[in-house]
This record gives sequence, structure tokens and C-alpha cells, in this order.
Amino acid sequence: MTVQIDLAAYLRRIGYTAAPRADVPTLTALATAHANAIAFENLDPFLGHPVRLELAAIEAKLVGAGRGGYCFEHNHLFAAALRAIGFHVDGLIARVLWRQPEDASTAETHMLLRVDAGGDAWLADVGFGSMTLLGALRMVADVPQSTALEAFRLVRHDAEWRMQADLCGAWHTLYRFAPEPHPEIDYVVANHYVSTWPASKFVQHVIASRVDGDRRLTLRDREFHVRHPGRDPERHALRDGAEVCAVLADAFRIRVPEPAALARRIDALPPE
Repeated sequence: MTVQIDLAAYLRRIGYTAAPRADVPTLTALATAHANAIAFENLDPFLGHPVRLELAAIEAKLVGAGRGGYCFEHNHLFAAALRAIGFHVDGLIARVLWRQPEDASTAETHMLLRVDAGGDAWLADVGFGSMTLLGALRMVADVPQSTALEAFRLVRHDAEWRMQADLCGAWHTLYRFAPEPHPEIDYVVANHYVSTWPASKFVQHVIASRVDGDRRLTLRDREFHVRHPGRDPERHALRDGAEVCAVLADAFRIRVPEPAALARRIDALPPE
């Protein structure tokens, strides 16, 4: 039996008040609203808690509990909402290359979506942390496409696509992926790996990001950055775990779980 999303509750969570339709303007508006409303965060794996991918668990956390999540949670939730509206959606999986060499060998650990709308295929991705896509990209090669923040483009490379962002006039690859749909088990395995492997950044560090209108907010451990397109980020060093918890609540709009335990875990982190 297929579990259906509570679409009305999801739309309230992201502040979307228009009548949703299975068209490109709705797709773009929903992705933008989602990225502004629901933070990317890894507090569960950082605290040693499992990350569940059942739709009911994701809804309870991201919609009902005022939490955020990471790519598997965000894009599963977004895909369910799009399907409820009438879009055809396929789940894809990517190898992350952000801040790594172009030829780096990385595992398939990032979920993204292919969405059919307006007679074209579109890439949607509401869960790529500090570089989450606003809106959607038409799946055509080598065409820069503007968003409310940066420009993005898709580049064909052999049988794969590469997702790139224009940062201060230079193109940076975020990830590479094949266009074929992936079964759910691939996300289950990747989710288990990134949320439990002791060397995973999601286990070792507290990470959060959110789009806030015309700027991006990012946090890694005790470093909080505010970045506007084309400008150097404003950097803020936070004093301790208690201040990190306050920033997570105030700037990232996260209902922080176990704040005392989280603050202690942050205070125990070694300096980078």
C-alpha cells in the first residue's frame, strides 16, 4: 500500500499558498519555498540517532516536528509532494565532487530528482546543503540557467551529467550523475553509510544550511557564515555549543532536539 503525503500540511510548512499545479512555475516556486523554509541539517547522525527514510518518519520530522534533514529526507519529501500534485518524478543518485578534484573517486551518496513538466525533463534538488538549487534546471547541456541566487548549468560528460554552479565567475562542479532512475534500496544503503560510518562528516561535524531570501546561511561546528551571491561570506565564530544551538534555532529555524546533549557534543569537538 502506497503511503500518501499530507500535502496540505507540507504546503503550510513551506508557506506555499497558491493552488499547486503540475507545471513548471509551480515546480520552481515549490522548490524555492522549500529551500527557504526547511533547513538542511544532520543533527540526528551527529547525535548518534538513526535517519529513517519512510515517508511517515520524514513527514513527522521535517513537517510536524519543525526539523530539517539531509538530502535523502529532503528529496524524498519533495518527491512525494510533487507526485501528489500530479508530476512524474524519478529518483536519481549522484557522486559528490563539491570542493574536490574533478576526477575524484567518490561513492554514490547524494539523492536528486528528475521531474517531467511542460514537456521537458527537469532536475530538482532541495537537499544539497550550502549549494541547494533554487527552482529547477531544464535538463539540457551547456546552457547556463539563472536562479534567484547563482546560475547553474548541466554539462554532459560521457554517459553522465555534471551539475555546476557559477561562483564569482567560475564554474564549480557539485556532483556527477547518470540519468537513469535508481531503486529505493540504493538510497537505504547510502543513507546508512553516510549516517553511521565513523569518518562521515555527518557523524563527525554539526552541519546546517538554509536559503534566506537573497542569501545563504551555513554552519559547520562553531563557524557560522552568511553569504550573498558574488561576495565574500560574513564569518562568525560562535563561542560554544549553547550559542550554536541558539543560532540553529534562530537563523536556521530548527526546533533543536536535545539541546543540552547537542551543546555538550559540540563543546567536545576538537578545534579544526
